[in-house]
Amino acid sequence: MPVVSDEELHRRRHEIIEAARECFAEFGYEGATVRRLEQATGKSRGAIFHHFGDKESLFLEVARADAIRQADIVSSSGLVEVMRDILREPSRHKWLATRLEIASILRTDPTFRARWQEHQATLDEAVHRRLEENLAKDSMRTDVDVDVLQMFLETVMDGFITRFASGQDLERMQEVLDIAEDAVRRK
Repeated sequence: MPVVSDEELHRRRHEIIEAARECFAEFGYEGATVRRLEQATGKSRGAIFHHFGDKESLFLEVARADAIRQADIVSSSGLVEVMRDILREPSRHKWLATRLEIASILRTDPTFRARWQEHQATLDEAVHRRLEENLAKDSMRTDVDVDVLQMFLETVMDGFITRFASGQDLERMQEVLDIAEDAVRRK
């Protein structure tokens, strides 16, 4: 059996993640069956699960990859900019519609919840760090605890994703995001 380079393995994993993201976007978490994932990725079940173990691990890797990307945006521009990015590139973020399904799984499956939280920690830490940096620069309000401001912004994000995922009108969402941003700025 030929030895595959680390670079080639990384490329294959990336291809599977990108194709799986599209499959989850189109069919949801439950509807993205192994057969559909095979069709979407062009890879066999064995090849997919060689890299990711199972469907849940593949899904969580899609979530982790997005959390890392979003954490980079947060580090430079804040969590509201992540939501603006979703508005600018909605097709890249269609898989977020699965968040409606995932909310139920998070509520009922403690093992999945723990794995999800582990993958989302990168984003949570980036948001907290950004808020602390803004506090140190005196550009953020000081009358509300940083943890409360983080919870506020994450709640806005959850509502934003729910509206996005359910296809609700997003025309005026930029204005809503302006209000959220203003709510955390120093007055």
